[in-house]
Amino acid sequence: MDKNNFDKIFTPEIKTKADALVAKYETKRAAILMILRLVQDHYGYISHEAEAAVAHYLGLPPIDVHEVVTFYTLFYSEPRAKTQIHVCRTLACSLLGADKITRYLEEKLGVKPGEITADGQFSFDQVECLGACEIAPMLQVNEGQYIGCVTTKKIDVLLDDVKNGKLETLKKQKITVG
Repeated sequence: MDKNNFDKIFTPEIKTKADALVAKYETKRAAILMILRLVQDHYGYISHEAEAAVAHYLGLPPIDVHEVVTFYTLFYSEPRAKTQIHVCRTLACSLLGADKITRYLEEKLGVKPGEITADGQFSFDQVECLGACEIAPMLQVNEGQYIGCVTTKKIDVLLDDVKNGKLETLKKQKITVG
């Protein structure tokens, strides 16, 4: 890998954090998930260039890193929307209206599952069980906020809160919406 490309991805700040992570393991390879998470948290996704930089840093063939990125669904190889909405589609949620929620989000956002709105603010997708069947139908916002017993009215409030910056306030306070 070209040193300039490596230095572009592994800034001094990222390299310092990566070195601290690697120090916790017997082999550099064992830190691959943590290093990928570090890179994704910083850049928002893991580009092919970032995969190559991680491979170089860990002394691995690039294909080894690519296989990990494409195996785990929590790693993203393309930019994501600022607000990702994950609608549970498994049995309990399906029986209690997940399809209606999906159709409503399509209508409100003007995109299909897996797409990003033109302004980059929203995306939504259908996911397998989020482990909150007792509040079905439910969805998850970004990587942690669960909204249960979802209705079209709750979706309207959620979308308004995001547009008005209120969702970030809730996130910082660790409050679950719903």
